[in-house]
Amino acid sequence: MSQLVHYTSCPVCKSQSFNQVLNVKDFTVSQELFPIVECNDCSLRFTQQIPDETAVQRYYQSANYISHTNTNKGIINRLYHIARTFTMMSKESLVKNATKKAVGMLLDVGSGTGTFVHTMSVAGWNVVGLEPDAAARAVALKKYNCDIYPSEELFMLPASTYDAVTMWHVLEHVHRLDEYIDQLKKIVAPGGKLIIAVPNYTSYDAEFYREDWASYDVPRHLYHFSPKSMRMLMERHGLKVIATKPMWLDSIYVSLLSERNKKGNFLSGIWNGLKSNFYALFHKEKCSSLVYIIELAPGA
Repeated sequence: MSQLVHYTSCPVCKSQSFNQVLNVKDFTVSQELFPIVECNDCSLRFTQQIPDETAVQRYYQSANYISHTNTNKGIINRLYHIARTFTMMSKESLVKNATKKAVGMLLDVGSGTGTFVHTMSVAGWNVVGLEPDAAARAVALKKYNCDIYPSEELFMLPASTYDAVTMWHVLEHVHRLDEYIDQLKKIVAPGGKLIIAVPNYTSYDAEFYREDWASYDVPRHLYHFSPKSMRMLMERHGLKVIATKPMWLDSIYVSLLSERNKKGNFLSGIWNGLKSNFYALFHKEKCSSLVYIIELAPGA
């Protein structure tokens, strides 16, 4: 029997001081409302009354959920596919720069339909991909002929192995947050890097769209990170954020989805995405999505 998860302490800092800030609709599947609260100590926002790890799977069953179906239905998803070639090149370059390696061992957690796994394999990297959704793994096999393994195999991987571990918009989905971070720390090689991308609720577009902001994506997104909360999470696990990188295209894509949520218009989405990026030019950590480059903290 499924249970709802109600947090009595913050998933990041364990504080019991938090307040509800929003009530957000699941626009993708159920149309249900979910409360979002904000920790008064570390500033993490998190979704309350979420389905447990088993029950949440039904909230991913939508033909419009692009990371699992690779759909190009609708103008927003078609634009996503057009931009993806640039995005993959950018991610490949980021991994190489962060690790200072042209090739190496890479683990991609939450591989979806396998595009990034394929990109890095073609670039000469030895890549392992993990993905919880069987349908997404089947798309990866059919489209790229690459085997992606169930996510639970993360805890069977050898220690000190991977030069890079990537999570592209995945950490916000993980129920067992502390267990995952501990395991990622264990399997990264000496000198290796964790590369974690998550939405940033302190961005202009998040503040503008509020409960219609597409990156809240309840109840699939369990946590809504600020830069402060991400740093505190990593520090608590003996890790250190050494750099942050903006994901410039995300603000436009997310703003377009947010306009759809509020039944707005396409041009407003483009404008607000560009406006969000303009603000982020002067305050990088206000970008709609951020990539955190993380390594083992000294003495940890």
